[in-house]
This record gives sequence, structure tokens and C-alpha cells, in this order.
Amino acid sequence: MDFVLRKGEIHALMGENGAGKSTLIKVLTGVYPRDGGEIFFDGQPFSVSSPMEAQARGISTVYQEINLVPNLSVTENLLLGHQPTRGGLIDWPTSHLKAQRILARLGLALDVRQLLGSYSLAQQQMIAIGRALDLSSKILILDEPSSSLDYEETEQLFAVMRQLKAEGLGIIFVTHFIDQVYQVSDRVTVLRNGELVGEFEAANLPKVELIAKLLGKALEDFVYVEREKSKAAEKVSREPLLQARGLGKKQSIQPFDLDIHGGEVLGLAGLLGSGRTEMANLLFGIDAPDQGEILIKGEKVELSNPMAALLHGVGLCPEDRRHEGIIEDLSVRDNIILVLQVKQGWFKNIPRKQQEQLAETYIRMLDIKTPSPDQAVKYLSGGNQQKVIVARWLASRPALLILDEPTRGIDVGAKAEIQKLILSLSQEGMAILFISSELDEVVRCSNRVAILRERTKLGEAVGEAINEQNIMRTIAHS
Repeated sequence: MDFVLRKGEIHALMGENGAGKSTLIKVLTGVYPRDGGEIFFDGQPFSVSSPMEAQARGISTVYQEINLVPNLSVTENLLLGHQPTRGGLIDWPTSHLKAQRILARLGLALDVRQLLGSYSLAQQQMIAIGRALDLSSKILILDEPSSSLDYEETEQLFAVMRQLKAEGLGIIFVTHFIDQVYQVSDRVTVLRNGELVGEFEAANLPKVELIAKLLGKALEDFVYVEREKSKAAEKVSREPLLQARGLGKKQSIQPFDLDIHGGEVLGLAGLLGSGRTEMANLLFGIDAPDQGEILIKGEKVELSNPMAALLHGVGLCPEDRRHEGIIEDLSVRDNIILVLQVKQGWFKNIPRKQQEQLAETYIRMLDIKTPSPDQAVKYLSGGNQQKVIVARWLASRPALLILDEPTRGIDVGAKAEIQKLILSLSQEGMAILFISSELDEVVRCSNRVAILRERTKLGEAVGEAINEQNIMRTIAHS
């Protein structure tokens, strides 16, 4: 690919998961060696073998996860490794003065003697930028710098970015927030599946076209997918199974209302970072809300942790099946019975014969390809691992099953089987909350679709409004 960063510009780098953003940054900063092409910096051939060398030559990176030391002072974090010394000892008065000057450049007036951990996440983010700038940067790479910031904190960050741009820095702004791109960026480069889609001037790129480029589909190519789900629709309960009222969490997702009925598939549509997983985490008790309430069958409940959610009939198949779903060294059988065993309690072991019957039942029902129930689950394909996680929840018979990206990373045939399973479960009366980055999949499987953008629920699509074109327009224009 080709990529050009100009002096005194903010250049947004965008793409869905796996697009290649992180790889590009790691090549530019010496984490990965390149195996083709050339890099020029200030018109001269450029090559570095480590991030330290890249920093020394003027390229600094501030990562999404703040890479500082919270139990050291602000001064120590800003100057770590290059503190002023006098007589072989650290010159603290000079160090504190230098730290204050660095922060003053960013519009911050903090007590630099205080521990870094005593300051807010937004302030720590600014301090991380200050440390990068103290290394005489010409290029500043900001990797998802606003992902943990609220609106006012983000505005403060943008003010600093504009100031640095005016001083002549070139800034690479990695983000998945559409609106923020148009607030501060001069140009946008879009990557998809490890390849360059193109470079565009932000002012001349309509939002709906940017979304289409991110997703890999032209807007005019979207086709309304007819769904034969009338039988399933007839079985949707009139009364909501679960209701969320004003449910939200600061720096995670804006307060939202949501009703989920038994026998329906409620899809969540939105780009990466829109708040889909954050919504699922609140409903399953992984994250604790700081406002709002949840009602199940009309009664207020506290889903303060996953165990509480489980006992109220809520299940979750997580997005990251390898790290958050399967227990890879356990057998297929052990993985399937895991939730049922937890509900029953560790001192009431499920008899071995019953374990084997359960495993055989769901292996057969979901057509899980495995030599035997005793096979370690890590040796199964991605699609079959996903089916094992679904089987685990089916064995516990939840009233509501949250499926977060259940078809990500699996082949077309396995995707079709998972989609058929989703529809069949809803026809049996189970409520399904279905999250997918693939719009056509959401359209095909959902009776109703909640649309999100930038951690905010924009609205819902029902009936014939459930089509890719309408959902994309809502994301782009709301």
C-alpha cells in the first residue's frame, strides 16, 4: 500500500477489525520489519528496527492503552529515562519545571509532583501525549485516543491536536468514530482486509460513502433481503421478556431503552465502536451500569455480575470465543456442561452418564464435527468451537441468549448453520440478541434491529425498514 502523511495535517486511519491499521503503525515504528516497499521521512529513505529508534528519529506513538506508570509522579512519567541531573543525581527542581512547561504546551496546569494515578483517564492521556512530544516528535501517532473519553474530554483532546497541527506536526489519528473524523481530520485513509481502499479528503467524502468504503459495499448495491419469518413472528410474545430503561455507563455507552421479547431476534447494527458489545456487557452483568434499570418479566432485577444474569435466564456467547468463550484444554463435553454445572453448584456434580448424554445430544443437534466428546475443544475448527459455546448455553436453557459476533472468523458454510440455528431457537420461543458487523446477516436474521453509532442508540428498524440501505443511512445521517 501507499500512505502519505503531510506536515501540519491530521490524517485519519480507518478500518474495521483486521483491516491492517495496527500492522501499518507497527511497520512505521519498527515493531515489524517490512518485507517490501520503501519509507521516506523528510524526503530521505527511512528505516528503523525498534520503537525506541523510531522515537529518537521523530516518530512517537500514544497507544489506546495508556503506557505509563501510575505509581510514579507526573514528572517522572514525562521525563522517565532522560531526567535532568546534577552531580550524578536527579535535579528535581529542574525536572518539575520542565514537566510543567511540557504540560503548559498542552493547556494543562497540574501538580506534576502528584502520582499519575491520581488524575483522570483523560488527563493521563494528555500526559502520555506530552511525554511523546518531549521526544522532539515530527510525527505523532494517536491510536484510538478518544475511546475512553467523554464528550468534554474528547473536545479537550481535539483542541490539543489542532494546536499541534498548527505547530507543524503530522498526526496519524487512528479511530473508528465517524463524527470525530470530520471534526479534526484533513484526510482519511481507509484500509480493509489488509489492503488499501484509498485516500480521501475528509471535506469531500460524504459520511455514507465513508461507511460504504469501510464495509466494502457500494450503497447502490445493497439489496433488500426478503425474510420468510412469518411463522417465527407469530410466536413473539406481546409482553417484553427483558426491559432496559435509561441503562447506561459513563465512558462506555449512553443511556438507552431496549425491549426484548421472547421468540424474537433483536439485531444490533453499528460500526466498530458503536457500543454493541458495551450494551451486551451491561445486560449480562460484565459491566455495572451507573444509571438506569433492568426489568425481567416486569420485575426490577440487579444484574450486577454474570452469575446474577445467568440465574435470571440470560446467557452470553462472547465475541472473543478463544479467550472469553472456550476453555481450550478441556474436552468438548466439559465445555458443553460448564454453565449447567455452575448453575447447579460445584458440590452437586452432574453425573458422568448425564454429562455424556447432554454432550451427545448437542453434538448431534448442532452437527458439531468432533471425533468424540472427549476431544480437546482447541483442536476443533473455529465454527465448531462456536457451536460448542452455543451448545453450552442451550444446555442451560436461557430465556435470553446474547450472541456477540457468533459468525466472525468462520467459513461460509458454518455461518449458514449458525444463522439457521438462530432462527430455529427464536421459533422455539427463546429471545435472541444478535450482534454482527455484517449488515446482510443482521437483516437476514432479525425481526427488529436497534441501530447504534458512537455508543448511542439512534433508533430501531422494523418491518420493511430492516434493510441495509436504510440502516446505513441512519448510521450516516442521524
